[in-house]
Amino acid sequence: MIPLTKLDGQVLWVNPHQIETLEERPGTTALHFLSGKLVVVQEPALVVHQKIVAYRRALGIFKNEE
Repeated sequence: MIPLTKLDGQVLWVNPHQIETLEERPGTTALHFLSGKLVVVQEPALVVHQKIVAYRRALGIFKNEE
């Protein structure tokens, strides 16, 4: 799970394997999940991507991701 910050400042732990797409918006990023749920976070899309890659590397899978 990766920690992300909702717009109200609450920390939300997200399973990155359930994210279908990231949509960068001015000042926020929208995460679209496989379930259809949408969550908007404060982190830029690049930071979310970096956290996902670091998480997967820590698990020992997807070692060639960038």
